Amino acid sequence: MLAITLENVRVFLHVLAATIWVGGQLTLGALVPALRGYEGVTKVAANRFNLVAWPAFGVLLLTGIWNMQAAGFSGPAAMTLNVKLGFVVLSGVSAFLHAQARTPKGLAIWGALGLVGALAALFFGVQLG
Repeated sequence: MLAITLENVRVFLHVLAATIWVGGQLTLGALVPALRGYEGVTKVAANRFNLVAWPAFGVLLLTGIWNMQAAGFSGPAAMTLNVKLGFVVLSGVSAFLHAQARTPKGLAIWGALGLVGALAALFFGVQLG
């Protein structure tokens, strides 16, 4: 068996948080059309998701900083990291605005932008890995 290292723990926590943040958005987005038929259920489901999603986003930020310190990116990798960080900001800000939105149009726009940001950040994170 391979030794378990602090790097393994750091990367595991980052990937776990990403699965919650990104995968949860995809899952909840797929469930919303089915939940709309039941009065108030969509909002309840979204609120419950937020209880795990935002802590996961916090873990992503903390482990992301930890990853950056450990890796010391330079050159093209540093540029890729900067692009990823832009999408992280887009994802977080859009998700926050989605949670604050009160109109179907606002929910749709901010939800879509949040997911696009999350997926792009995930893609560039994999590229860096």
